[in-house]
Amino acid sequence: MLSSLMSDGGGARETHPHPSHHHPSPQNGLISSTIHARQLLISCAELVHCGDLPAADRAIAILSAAASPCGDSTERLIRQFCRALSVRVGRVSPSADSLGSLRSSYLSFNQISPFLRFSHLTPNQAILEAVDGHRRIHILDFDTYYGLQWPPLLQAIAERSDPSDPPFIRITETGSDLEVLRRTGHRLQNFAHSLGLGFQFHPLLLHPTSTSLNFTTSPFPLHPGETLVVNCVLFLHKLQKEGGSRDLQAFLRTIRAMNPSVVTVAEREASHNSPNFMQRFVEALDYYMAVFDSLEATLPPTSQERLEVEQVWLGQEIEDIVGGEGGGHERSERWENVLRDAGFSSLQLSTFAVSQARLLLRLHYPSEGYQVELVRDSLLLGWQNRHLFSVSSWR
Repeated sequence: MLSSLMSDGGGARETHPHPSHHHPSPQNGLISSTIHARQLLISCAELVHCGDLPAADRAIAILSAAASPCGDSTERLIRQFCRALSVRVGRVSPSADSLGSLRSSYLSFNQISPFLRFSHLTPNQAILEAVDGHRRIHILDFDTYYGLQWPPLLQAIAERSDPSDPPFIRITETGSDLEVLRRTGHRLQNFAHSLGLGFQFHPLLLHPTSTSLNFTTSPFPLHPGETLVVNCVLFLHKLQKEGGSRDLQAFLRTIRAMNPSVVTVAEREASHNSPNFMQRFVEALDYYMAVFDSLEATLPPTSQERLEVEQVWLGQEIEDIVGGEGGGHERSERWENVLRDAGFSSLQLSTFAVSQARLLLRLHYPSEGYQVELVRDSLLLGWQNRHLFSVSSWR
């Protein structure tokens, strides 16, 4: 725990309406709980929000110094949020991690936690059921990072197919780095051919500063006779963030006009899109507190992979939400309404898909804290009593 940080009165307190008079001070009582640490971070955020930058600087410095980067999950979380607050007030520059570092941290996140695997596995099952028996399959994939989602799906399709007459699969994948897309396509093509599948990969470059292009059907090469699948894993929030609701609706209506057999959606189960800084900060703090706690329970204290994920991948997410103007994330209920407004109808996830998600946790992440729950039209994965990721499918 934080052993050197003091605060007023030695105990947790409620947020005060005048935070400039109530900020963390090394002359006061010890932090004794995660709840207390949460209140101190909120007090720091209030100082920033109210424009009391000298007091904010002192509070951030005290909290940062008291929290070890190799401490428990609370200390590591404090350091990430203090850095994000420092970015917001202009005391430090935004992170500029290399593509190699981001890729490494993403791959580690995929390996050490169930969140990304859940966000791939459950949509894959919906896709597999939608394309079963079809001869020509086109997957339009919006920016799922390095194509990690697709080898298990390709293998499942191959196992269901007649080896003497395999189906042909085409993946159009979007991204902001053409070289990364090409390398991804090369790996997937080699893997598909090793399974005996017909395969073609088409990279579609999106400008790195403008995910929300004026989407029309013309950029997407659709062929007659293909069964179309659209995959939006951790993508819709980018449109929400960069283009707002108008661009998001335009994109979804364009996709709806293509008449896909299924549209799969996965998103973080959080509301990080509020224009109110304090509301956004508290929501992000509670969300990432649960994520950090789950990693703490899943991995040994000395895990370098966990530190890399927290400092690079999750740290960048926190910085975008706190240091910037929000991450575009919304809860599943909001996404369900957005998709219905665009003309989509929800598809019930199969019993097998739900059982498969639970099996993933039992086999690879046996901690009792992970929970899978079907709520309305979405399957939710969470830690303890906090939902963290959602998956749904639409037509």
